[in-house]
Amino acid sequence: MNLLLLEDGDFVAPDRVRLQGRRLQHLREVHRAECGDSLRVGRLGGLMGRGVLFSLNAEQAELQISLDTPPPAKLPLTLLLAVPRPKMLKRVLQTVSAMGVARLVLLNSYRVEKSFWQTPFLEPAAIREQLILGLEQARDTVLPEVTLEKRFKPFVEDRLPALADGSLGLTGHPGEYPACPRAVEGPVTLAIGPEGGWIPYEVELLRLAGLQPVQLGERILRVETAVPALLARLF
Repeated sequence: MNLLLLEDGDFVAPDRVRLQGRRLQHLREVHRAECGDSLRVGRLGGLMGRGVLFSLNAEQAELQISLDTPPPAKLPLTLLLAVPRPKMLKRVLQTVSAMGVARLVLLNSYRVEKSFWQTPFLEPAAIREQLILGLEQARDTVLPEVTLEKRFKPFVEDRLPALADGSLGLTGHPGEYPACPRAVEGPVTLAIGPEGGWIPYEVELLRLAGLQPVQLGERILRVETAVPALLARLF
């Protein structure tokens, strides 16, 4: 935890917070914090700054805080991601949040197993939990906007063209396509498929919506590897 992320319910005064649960345990067992220690803090959706620990016991911690620094800018990116298998989903959500993705659309695909949509990891609270872990890692306070689209064709045909308008539209897909561009300036809409890749029909629908297929080379990557690889190359 590189940033102690504070929520509205933690505040007992405008400049004072009280923490319990997971964050208290982290302070005690990982940071091995003591009264008087200064820690990096940030308010969810707001500014970052410092917090001075003035009370700590087994039940709670209290900090005096000062917030004066804006969070890092988000990537100008809308990421369309075919829903990965549940265990991988947790890691990918943390990565997306840590790398600063502004908007995430979790999308259905022919090769996405129906059971993936039944996982409790897609519940709003579970998604939020993983996104917050990513923010804490990267020292950010702003959650990505996340939507779920269970119907591929209606989303791509009816809503994606407007969503991608004014951006560089790309579909990550192995094959004889141009290489993914580097160091892009400006907004990007990027679609990344499931582990088996998009089927040709999906690649064509995405192309018609304005997302041109690009590749990273001959190697087939896991989704959890493809996401940071593509984002690092683009930005």
